[in-house]
Amino acid sequence: MYFYIETFGCQMNEHDSEKMASLLMESGMKLSPQLDCADVVVVNTCCVRQKAEQKFYSLMGRLRSIKKRRKIIVGVTGCIAQMEKNHLYERLPFIDFALGPSSIHNILHAIRNVMDYKPLFDFSDNGGAPSIFLNPNKGAHRIKAYVSIMKGCNNFCSYCIVPYVRGREVSRESKDILQEIEAIARRGIKEVTLLGQNVNSYNKGRDDLPFPELLKTINSIEGVDRIRFVTSHPRDISDSLIDCFGALEKLCEHIHLPFQSGSDKILSLMNRGYTSHGYREKVDLLRQACPHIAITADCIVGFPGEDEDDFEKTMRLIEDVQFDGLFSFAYSPRPYTKALNYDGAVPREIALGRLATLQKLQRNITHAKNRAMEGYTVDVLVEGTSKHSPYDLTGRTRTNKIVNFTGPEDLIGKNVAVTIIKGYANSLRGEKVREKEVMHA
Repeated sequence: MYFYIETFGCQMNEHDSEKMASLLMESGMKLSPQLDCADVVVVNTCCVRQKAEQKFYSLMGRLRSIKKRRKIIVGVTGCIAQMEKNHLYERLPFIDFALGPSSIHNILHAIRNVMDYKPLFDFSDNGGAPSIFLNPNKGAHRIKAYVSIMKGCNNFCSYCIVPYVRGREVSRESKDILQEIEAIARRGIKEVTLLGQNVNSYNKGRDDLPFPELLKTINSIEGVDRIRFVTSHPRDISDSLIDCFGALEKLCEHIHLPFQSGSDKILSLMNRGYTSHGYREKVDLLRQACPHIAITADCIVGFPGEDEDDFEKTMRLIEDVQFDGLFSFAYSPRPYTKALNYDGAVPREIALGRLATLQKLQRNITHAKNRAMEGYTVDVLVEGTSKHSPYDLTGRTRTNKIVNFTGPEDLIGKNVAVTIIKGYANSLRGEKVREKEVMHA
């Protein structure tokens, strides 16, 4: 039997899909290279933004047509399943099972139930979070791996549905995380990314390693070359975490630190718990600890109540900070959230116009930063062949920038010194060098 998993959303969802795929392969099922050849199709969903939800329902229309032509099992997992738990089957009566984010460990049970004509719809309360304890079989020939260290969020930002579909914060015990990473390292995986909705809150209020101490312990594990983590909340980032960037040689010089708005009025309405000045101070401290650190962020425009002055403050923050990259979105209302009932809705055409203006500014900043790297030699972890040319390899710098260069395939999985010869809008072009004179860029 062949299965296919379609994943929407962020790295946390990608990792959840890895976990489900591992369980299915361990049972003897095989991964199908494409949806149309699969006997079981699992759609792992995201509802953080309306666009991801729209893509999900578009795919479900296609699956409905496929199911009319041939016998397949269709299941829905993840955040939309949890959000729509009372209406999902009513909206999609052709699906065979559904699992919330904390129930994905039951994926095999769900498929077997379908075969016994006992469909499973499991939207367990998120408290126990058994799914977070799954350690997927990373398999051979992998270079990078995700490791869940916590799930859920206690912040309740007024626009965010995560606490309602992922539940409250739950942290894994540090000893379990360290054992998983040691096993990963023994399999030859070089880069580990620690995952959590708010990693800064890891073990908050518990008698276990706080997040900076966890990083220090991972830094000592033999075989691990690079450590990354997502995502951080500016309110919770501590001085001890900032200091890690200047002290831990394996911690990559990159942080994703969403700011969402440059207006204090909007930040207050969003319930973010910091000011634009406070955000700038965190950035200054990070750059003092690690001058070459790359900073990326998330930003929302068109939030209820945002006027032109608020938007201009966001633009000024972007110009001041000079982000390496930015994920920016027009606000989309989400069920259950406080902002759903806010007055002052921004007309869609105005929000999209502001978004286009902001994205143009950020494209110019990113391109200029990439051009400024020309002539520097950087350390690149080679991930595979380029999707644009069979003659090129592709990898990432420690600051998470994509580099393409010509080289033999036996470099895949290795750290290679590459001189940047061209900075493009979204990537870098390089040449492999013999001597390793690396600037962490």
